[in-house]
Amino acid sequence: MAVPRILIVGGGYVGMYTALRLQRRLRRGEALVTVADLDSYMTYQPFLPEAAAGSIEARHVVVPLRRVLNKCQILSGRVTQVRLGDRKAEFTPHQGPDLTIDYDYLVVAPGSISRLLPVPGLAEHGIGFKTIEEAIALRNHVLGRLDIAASTPDPEVRRKALTFVFVGGGYAGVEALAELEDMAADALKYFEGLSHEDMRWILVEATDRILPEVGLDMGKWTVLQLRERGIEVRMGTLLKSAEGRRIVLSDGEEFDADTLVWTAGVKPNPLVGAGDLPLDKKGRIRVDPCLRVHDTGFAFAAGDCAAVPDLTRPGEFCPPNAQHAVRQARTLADNLLAALRGHSQRPYRHKYAGSVASLGLYKGVAQIYGRELRGFPAWFMHRTYHLTRMPTFNKKTRILMDWTLGLFFPREIISLGAIEEPRKEFTLSARS
Repeated sequence: MAVPRILIVGGGYVGMYTALRLQRRLRRGEALVTVADLDSYMTYQPFLPEAAAGSIEARHVVVPLRRVLNKCQILSGRVTQVRLGDRKAEFTPHQGPDLTIDYDYLVVAPGSISRLLPVPGLAEHGIGFKTIEEAIALRNHVLGRLDIAASTPDPEVRRKALTFVFVGGGYAGVEALAELEDMAADALKYFEGLSHEDMRWILVEATDRILPEVGLDMGKWTVLQLRERGIEVRMGTLLKSAEGRRIVLSDGEEFDADTLVWTAGVKPNPLVGAGDLPLDKKGRIRVDPCLRVHDTGFAFAAGDCAAVPDLTRPGEFCPPNAQHAVRQARTLADNLLAALRGHSQRPYRHKYAGSVASLGLYKGVAQIYGRELRGFPAWFMHRTYHLTRMPTFNKKTRILMDWTLGLFFPREIISLGAIEEPRKEFTLSARS
């Protein structure tokens, strides 16, 4: 009898944690687990702002799948289609011919991508904040703008270089802006001729509040804290255009800016619509409370790409965040094992514990089980909570060492912008 094959599409929170739990609980020879993802590592996204600010080494916020999932097959490339009808998936590796993967059980968890709006110039000049590559590039870019501003007497060039625009007042936008502004303010002491007043940091949010996850009062407090630091918070405002790096806002203001970060929402990975998966009106995979894809007993889905019913709030769905994704992965893995063994399955039910957000070094905001924290206690809670959730003892230790060293030594202020064009120096040498 052939050994059942489990295919996991996606190596993020849901994919990695599901595979890890299956790896630990499957009996010898009970099933083969294959994980297919574009990258061979999982990024712990809550630490991206600290990685961008230099508080954590970038390599320490990613987990290598091949090391952690040493009993699973790891395929690096892009899954282009998933079919339930014949239980097959199409896979394109980074190099070599395409493959067709047969499976008996399926886990669909490719996550989400940035939801871009048709804003002129956005695709050409904006950058997201969902990957470690984007975090590193943004850090290098911000420090590079300080270098440019400190090296030219042209006021227009300086003004444009030192204007930083972030669109989106959720976790990603607020934390990224707050951490990078904190880093830049700290770095200014090494840039002669520049002062904090020379920089302009702007947060653009379409609604009338930011950080809705931490509650209305904490959101208002965060706005006050950001404004006290000189950060402009524009609520009820839209980005209308960014052509030629000319920022045009819906309130009528126009100005030039070298930096435009887009964090205004996400949408399910387009892969979910490439096959015959049942989708809802928002393009999410329809699943039942046990995380089974509707009308199947062999396919499961969770995370950002799935419409998971929230049993604690009837009629609503679980928000797409890391807290739910990690917990959904546990339930999903257990239910997949139950399906494999012919046992009963249990629905996913989780009471939301709260939210924490970092606003820079020693600054934060949090709402934990209805209790509001701000300042240092919230910042400490943010670090403590996410450190406990970081996979592997190895990564936990490295991050803790980064933080410890940060108590005694200043953050690096080196811009490695040339890393984006590593052959530039070599090609110049070849021409000389």
